[in-house]
Amino acid sequence: MPGGGPKYEAHEQGLVDPEPMLLDARKERIDRVLAQRTRSVTVVLDRLEDNFNMGAVVRTCEGMGLQELHVIRNAEVPFRPNPKVTQGCEKWMDLHLYRDFAACRDHLRGRGYALWASGFHPEARSLDQLRFDSKIALVFGNERFGVSSEVLEGCDGLFWIPMRGFTQSLNVSAAVSAALTRAVSWREERLGSSGDLSPEEASALRERFRRLSVKQRHRIYRIGRL
Repeated sequence: MPGGGPKYEAHEQGLVDPEPMLLDARKERIDRVLAQRTRSVTVVLDRLEDNFNMGAVVRTCEGMGLQELHVIRNAEVPFRPNPKVTQGCEKWMDLHLYRDFAACRDHLRGRGYALWASGFHPEARSLDQLRFDSKIALVFGNERFGVSSEVLEGCDGLFWIPMRGFTQSLNVSAAVSAALTRAVSWREERLGSSGDLSPEEASALRERFRRLSVKQRHRIYRIGRL
C-alpha cells in the first residue's frame, strides 16, 4: 500500500540528485517541517472500517507533525485510506501494519513507548492529565465497537477526551484530531517545540522529502536508469 519509509521510494535511491531541482523556498519548507516532526507521539488505529476515517486520520497525523502511524489490520476491511481525503499525504509518513495488537504492542514497547487507549471507562484518565514529554502511543478503536478487549487489557492506561455536551463520544477522526492538538500544544508549551528528531533522522528524512518534492520524479528517475 502507499506510504513512506524505505520501501516507498527504494527504486529512486541514488539515481538523480534532487538538490538542483528544488527552489530555495521548497527546501526551507522541508526544513520547517522537519523541525516540527516527532516520533515521540504516535497513533495506533485498531481495526478501522471506514476508508474516509482512515484517510482523515492519516491526513491529521501528517498535518500535526507525526512521522509514524501504526495500524492493526481489520480482517474484513483492508486499510486503504481514501485518496480523495489524504491527497497523497501518506507518502510523507512511515505507516506500519500489524496482524494483531500483540505484534503492535511488542514493537512499540520494544522502542520505549507507553500505550494509552481511548475509551469511555470508569478508570480512564482525562486527556488533560496525560504528559507528552516521553514516548507515547495513543490507541483509537473501531468506529462501531471501540478498542478491542485485547487492547484494553494490554495497554498501559486508558484516557477519555473531555466532552461538554450531551454527546459522550467523537468520530474517530475527530477524536484523533482533538488528542493530537492537545499533545502538540502540550509539547510546545512545556518543551518549547513539538519536534524532536535526531540530526541523523532529520538528515535522512530531508533527502527523502526532497526526492518526493521533485515534480515528475517518476519520469525523471526512470530516465536516470537508462
